[in-house]
Amino acid sequence: REWTMKTSIVFLLCISVFPGFSQGRVVGEDETGFAECNVFFPGQVPPEGFTEPFHVKICQQYNKEPRFATLYSTKDKIPLYSAFKYTKPAHNEEESWLIEPQIDDPENDLHEMVHEADVIGTVANLGANQALTSDYVGSGYERGLLNPSLLNEEDFQMATYTLTNAVPLSPSLSKSWHRDIGKVVEQALVPHCSKKDHLYLLAGAVPSSVQVKGKVSVPETLWLAACCDAPEGWSLGLVKKMNDENSLADLTVGELEKQLLAGVHLFKGSCGEDNQNQAKTEEILQAVSQIRSGEQVETNDNQEAKDSGLVRKVAGIIATPFIKILELLIYVFVELVKFVFYFLWLVIKRVGGAVLDGAYSLWNGVVSYLKAISMVLISIPYDVGRVIVNIFLGFLEIVQDVASLTYRILRIPMGFVLHLASFPYHSICAIPSVLKDMATGIGGTFSLVIDATAALLHGFYYLAGHIVKRFVPKVSSDD
Repeated sequence: REWTMKTSIVFLLCISVFPGFSQGRVVGEDETGFAECNVFFPGQVPPEGFTEPFHVKICQQYNKEPRFATLYSTKDKIPLYSAFKYTKPAHNEEESWLIEPQIDDPENDLHEMVHEADVIGTVANLGANQALTSDYVGSGYERGLLNPSLLNEEDFQMATYTLTNAVPLSPSLSKSWHRDIGKVVEQALVPHCSKKDHLYLLAGAVPSSVQVKGKVSVPETLWLAACCDAPEGWSLGLVKKMNDENSLADLTVGELEKQLLAGVHLFKGSCGEDNQNQAKTEEILQAVSQIRSGEQVETNDNQEAKDSGLVRKVAGIIATPFIKILELLIYVFVELVKFVFYFLWLVIKRVGGAVLDGAYSLWNGVVSYLKAISMVLISIPYDVGRVIVNIFLGFLEIVQDVASLTYRILRIPMGFVLHLASFPYHSICAIPSVLKDMATGIGGTFSLVIDATAALLHGFYYLAGHIVKRFVPKVSSDD
């Protein structure tokens, strides 16, 4: 059923179980290539013309080795084609389905196919861009392989069981497709390609508007394109319609390309239509026609068996409503069980959360108490050491004060003795200097008296001369 048909409780359950329920990033054809898987294309050139943004190229790897290449439609949730080479089939076929996690979650570190159960809860948006096993359960369709496992050896055969290589097919159509492809490849194509490693195969599907559970498109047509590019190039196309499981039409690759998307080119180089070996192509077409004729005879021989099964089909039609009601009841029961488990999980989560919170608080208290005790124990030797250092420093200050007082007491008599001892020296040595100063003073006094007397006499002489010149008349020369 579509998610929009589910109840709100189931929707919440899906969100809790699949937290990455939103649409993830899709890598388009222009962003990446097939890389190591180019060996599965003639001339290592992949088909051209598949350019939609929801077309994703996948190099299908298993045990870290490339096994085949797939172009996947994230819109239709089915592969558009798978490219592979014929290898010697394995005798033991083991069905174990895988998925490609990088389609839904490109950021994860898984780069090859894995079991779906191993990545639930670890891959974001699981199922957003690819089909899952749950999309086929109870749908009436089975997972039909485009690259049939019966045409591959052991590791390659295991790699074909990936949902990116599967399309929804009815059980009878899936059986018919694998039977026809196996016979055509092994009886018509392989014998006419002398170099088996140069036989390239493309098996594809054309999506229709019919969807399984509103998600996975049911193919409208299945097709196969084959090419042998050495030593004599040839190519061939085969088409099977979904509405006729016994149909198998052969056509050229060019005619097949016209039935696909506009601008599609499947093969290049020696596999192109311009380089076909017509004689070899006719031989292959004749071999295919013989295979198809043999299948028609087998179909006629089995007509009675089909008629005898008509009663069973009518009984199946009558029983279908009851089966659907039973499926509905089972579905409701499963949803109720899911709800109960979700409710119990929620209760356990709440109770466990409360217990964990209490334990966390207790742990924090114990850690804080131990931390405080540790700080006190660490501070005790530090305080003792600080007291000892302070005592020592106080003792040093006392010694310093005693020494300073002693120095000051002793400095008083020592100064007096020194001054007393130096008195005779300063007294006796000062006498010559005093006598010298006295002689200099006496000499200076006499010199000053003499200078004063001379100056006084000179003044009187000048005054007398001036008076005489002013009051005594001048006597002429004649007188």
